[in-house]
Amino acid sequence: MSVWVVWLVLAVALGVAELFTLTLALGLIGAAALIAGVVGAFGVGLTGQVLVFAVASAAGLLVVRPIARRHMTQPPPLRSGTEALVGRSALVVEEITATGGRIKLQGEEWSARCLDETLRIPVGAHVDVMEIEGATAVVYPRDELP
Repeated sequence: MSVWVVWLVLAVALGVAELFTLTLALGLIGAAALIAGVVGAFGVGLTGQVLVFAVASAAGLLVVRPIARRHMTQPPPLRSGTEALVGRSALVVEEITATGGRIKLQGEEWSARCLDETLRIPVGAHVDVMEIEGATAVVYPRDELP
């Protein structure tokens, strides 16, 4: 069996191992083994294959892995605009039904409708904003209604 085939088998084995560990290390070493196998398939000798494997492994582990880990640990993006209002609490200022009503949300008055079309939410009740559709807040009562 040719040496380059061994590199390819090693690359597949390391790729499968990466699926179980999720460390980003075994996958990068497997990619280096794949590159060494391709170089070997083109006729480069064993010394050249090992050199290519070492350089590709070092580049992957020292350059690519830190960048990938940094991207994986970034905080979630900040919600802004109407997305930031979802999940907030509001006060009902005009009875809310399936077709309409008004709430006071973050100091502003918004048109609203009830998520559950069978409910009527009275004035003074507290509601949670479930979603924003255009300029209308879709709400659900925070407390049980009488």
